[in-house]
Amino acid sequence: MTKQERLDAYLAENDLEAVWFARPNSFAWLTGGSNVVDREGDVGVAAVGYDGEDLEVVTNNIEADRLRDEELPENVPVTEFDWYDQSLAEAVADRTAEPVAADFDVPGAGSVEASPLRQPLTEEDIETYRELGRETAQAVESVCRELQPGDVESEVSSALRVALSARDIEVPVALVGGADRARKYRHYTPTNAEIGEYALVSVTTERDGLHASMTRTVAFESEMSEDDLNYLGELHQAARIVEVTALGATQAIAGLSGDPESVFSAIQAAYEHLGFADEWERHHQGGAAGFAGREWIAAPEMDDSAEVTTPMAYAWNPTVQGAKSEDTVLVTEDGFEVLTDTGRWPTTAVDAWDYDAILERPDVLVQEDGEN
Repeated sequence: MTKQERLDAYLAENDLEAVWFARPNSFAWLTGGSNVVDREGDVGVAAVGYDGEDLEVVTNNIEADRLRDEELPENVPVTEFDWYDQSLAEAVADRTAEPVAADFDVPGAGSVEASPLRQPLTEEDIETYRELGRETAQAVESVCRELQPGDVESEVSSALRVALSARDIEVPVALVGGADRARKYRHYTPTNAEIGEYALVSVTTERDGLHASMTRTVAFESEMSEDDLNYLGELHQAARIVEVTALGATQAIAGLSGDPESVFSAIQAAYEHLGFADEWERHHQGGAAGFAGREWIAAPEMDDSAEVTTPMAYAWNPTVQGAKSEDTVLVTEDGFEVLTDTGRWPTTAVDAWDYDAILERPDVLVQEDGEN
């Protein structure tokens, strides 16, 4: 189903004449452009509406020419208002057909939950996603290969942002945890601590509205005993098995109930099978990815709006006592495609527990003495 067909169905099912989107991820989903100026804001500087026939963008006179010239397709008209005369919400209310719904607070409009409309991905979305995933992985892995035990977490985070920015990729999340903090915290926001024995590097990136998440692990032979390296490898393997199990369950359940709670039950069972029954309680396990870092996050109990669909990207991110496995993976009826992949990181084929799935998953990259 195309995006227009989804919107047509939404208008018909809700007896609406129009629907409007001003939150950046849905604006990008529908137009391919960005309405962001202030990255701390929930609502952008423009709204895009659909009336059952055409798209229309409304924005103020400050932004109109730039959006026409740089962000929007030529066939999308832009209506402008004077910035000093109205707010964006007031401008939309004055120009829309009614009844109407919007994803931001518009006078007289109902509310629309946009995330279900953005799922599953279209073929155009998937092609754009492949480019984002590949370039994200290239940047992250290039930084990871240069890591040294004495590097400072915050400096590594800065290097990630620079490498990604050079590829025109935004970085909503850049986590770098050295051994001490990666073992203690599941969200290892970077500090001035040195990496030490090993590092977990996790990012969520964004371009064209799409989001990609991934994690890589680098260990240093000079800093760890053989026993410690082996133990980290065991924890990492456990996380990988849970991740592949989640992907196998995702594919299977998409063709059955579509219930994310069933995927979560499979994740819990895999943790228990591996001897880490309580690990799921210490960090969320991820979920569907797309025009948000997570379109939804799986949990033991969820509302009815979340659905497991294909073709769709999923970023499952199980953690086990200082180890983590995470990539953004396209799941289809026929298989799996790791989007955040370069083909240059060492991997091992990992089998799901209790599901028919096997994927190549990243190894811990062990930097030997003198290696850079």
